[in-house]
Amino acid sequence: MSSSHELKKLEEIMEHLRGENGCPWDREQTPISLRPYLLEEAYEVLEAIDEGSPEHLREELGDLLLQVVFHTQIAKEREQFTLVDVIRELNEKLIRRHPHVFASTEVEGVKDVLKNWEKIKAAEKEEKPISALDGIPVNLPALMRAEKIQIKASHLGFDWDEINGPLQKVKEEAEELVEARMAYEQKNKDESLYRKMEEEFGDLLFSLVNLARFLGARPEIALNRSVDKFYDRFRKMEQSAAAHGEVLADLTLTQMDELWEKSKEN
Repeated sequence: MSSSHELKKLEEIMEHLRGENGCPWDREQTPISLRPYLLEEAYEVLEAIDEGSPEHLREELGDLLLQVVFHTQIAKEREQFTLVDVIRELNEKLIRRHPHVFASTEVEGVKDVLKNWEKIKAAEKEEKPISALDGIPVNLPALMRAEKIQIKASHLGFDWDEINGPLQKVKEEAEELVEARMAYEQKNKDESLYRKMEEEFGDLLFSLVNLARFLGARPEIALNRSVDKFYDRFRKMEQSAAAHGEVLADLTLTQMDELWEKSKEN
């Protein structure tokens, strides 16, 4: 069975679900109401990738594809565009943005490819951006947005030469945060000094994203893994306490620290 046949079948199923005798829930959905599901499905794809399970990834990619088909069906009903339009535009974009593959442009490595990509994207825009950093969705998770902005700036040559730069910047921002906190505590917790402390904390996070980029780590993924690790260790603490007929909340901090160290060992 060809992929085009199965894709057409998916289109027909979605059209039936949205039709007069279809599903009441599907029929009342709009692009706005579907927003949280699109985001949720994208994150579930990421989770399946981290899991390393091809079966789970296949399933989650299907769920994400459903969101694409759902949105295009709504657009088709409104006579805006169809799934064919979406695919055609994507095909044209892929060819246009890879002139080193489909045309005669020569590049030297990934860095040149990314520079060309940004130039081509900028040329495609009918309205020229105010800044070279425009075009990044403001509603991205903050770590992802920071990473994408830094990458764009880097492509323009605004970057550290080597990793000692961002390493030193992290230390500098940490010291400024400590100073801002001390000022806040000494001035009877003045509101403007709280905002300054919060700003310095944001600067520290931004510098850590920069460092992650130089390490080749993805900050959003790295933080999620640390959260997962904390969750797993905390669950082990709860299980250890329950095995002795105790509730974690009733233990002293010293006792909880002991359970924490044991959970790390395991």
